[in-house]
Amino acid sequence: MNDKNIIEITNGVARMPAYQLREPLNIKIRKGEPTAVFGDNASGKSMLVDLLTGAHPMLLTEPKYYFGETSDNKSGNIKVVTFCDAYGYGSDGFYQLRWNHGLMQESQTVRESLEQHASDGKLPQSIVENLNLSSLLDKKIIMLSSGELRRMQFAEALLHMPSLLIIDNPYIGLDENARRQTTDIMQNIIDTTDTTIIIVVSRLKDIPPFVRKVIYMRDMNISAYCDKSELCPDETTEDSLPKEIEGALLSLPHKEKTGGSIVECDKVNISYGSRHILRDFTWTVNEGEHWAINGENGAGKSTLLSLVCADNPQAYSQNITLFGFKRGSGESIWDIKKRIGYVSPELYRAYKKNTTVRRIVASGANDTGIIKSTADQGAMDSTSFWLRIFGIDGLAERNFLQISSGEQRLVLLARAFVKNPDLLILDEPFHGLDGNALRRARHIIDIYCRQENKTLLMVSHYKNEYPEIIDHELLLSNNTCCIYTKSDTRK
Repeated sequence: MNDKNIIEITNGVARMPAYQLREPLNIKIRKGEPTAVFGDNASGKSMLVDLLTGAHPMLLTEPKYYFGETSDNKSGNIKVVTFCDAYGYGSDGFYQLRWNHGLMQESQTVRESLEQHASDGKLPQSIVENLNLSSLLDKKIIMLSSGELRRMQFAEALLHMPSLLIIDNPYIGLDENARRQTTDIMQNIIDTTDTTIIIVVSRLKDIPPFVRKVIYMRDMNISAYCDKSELCPDETTEDSLPKEIEGALLSLPHKEKTGGSIVECDKVNISYGSRHILRDFTWTVNEGEHWAINGENGAGKSTLLSLVCADNPQAYSQNITLFGFKRGSGESIWDIKKRIGYVSPELYRAYKKNTTVRRIVASGANDTGIIKSTADQGAMDSTSFWLRIFGIDGLAERNFLQISSGEQRLVLLARAFVKNPDLLILDEPFHGLDGNALRRARHIIDIYCRQENKTLLMVSHYKNEYPEIIDHELLLSNNTCCIYTKSDTRK
């Protein structure tokens, strides 16, 4: 038996051509050696993980696992944590459940969920203490913040005492403090267990300090397998668009600025049970303003955006006006939505549609999210335009479920623009994007919002990701808020 490696694959080729890397896979993952799988979107990271875990059967050889006495129990020894499944595990029902307090009563608590995964139905106190779960156990999963969800997922994986733990994008959606906590949790797993950790990331900055080895994926192949200090990937740093793309954006048809407010919140109070999310919240967004909405995980950012998007039913009992319509005064929800382009982690988790990329983007034109079998010529022309703008026109006829997660997120971002909306609501729009895709998307947002009548509300936990057009900031913290303009100086 090999006591140094945990996985070995020699000349590995998946049986199905759709799941094959460009060259046969030869790799050895050392036991106890933290490793990162790094590469751009669609570089083959997820395909490699599937081959490592045995998700795709191979032609002539299968992976060899060295888990000790339980080497034959692959499912029990390998756990994959993918944050995109955290709330609703891809359920279409999640999107409304997230904001509907009545339906929320049906969702599980953290304790109930974890006890189902425990072998004897009991949650070990060591896991509760190591992951700081005590305050979360009686919370509904649907109401956890991104950082809290991450801790619950780690606990769920560790209940199985896996030999190999693969973590896809561990920092996605986390504020700075939660990112530090997540790093500490992973370091603690390394220090206190026999679990080997593999991290999958699209950006160099997301490779944690404890990682020793990096598998660099490029063009559906392993480009390098080396020490982290030796990694020198090619990465474009130019933050600009091709001139023809920039010109196309500047020539979009647009209305003149009319003035007035887009969003008005007057002493808004939102709570779920005893938990207050927004308390006496007052805020006005005027046409043509561009807001960064900041705050720690759980501060209420996504809840606020759900009110503006007309998705949260509590909006009807609050003093909220959108585009001049007072909520609950008989306005149509579709009159509001037709003027909004929206993307969010919640939408990504719920939007698992088995159809082409072109039809996914086109569905943004009809406001309902329903994918029609046909679309009018105007919608199809707009779809082709935005596919080209985002550089994903080559994916147009691909099945949405068969492209990489980073490409899926880029497709949903293009979908938000397809109706040339007056208001863009972008909740963590750069989740899962590699550096080059992020820079292109940021520049698109910046140019688009330079039109006088375009209003932007954007959330990001990385302040250097905001486009230059941002001129206002809303900072949410502990049921309070602070408002800053671009001219303000803050330490």
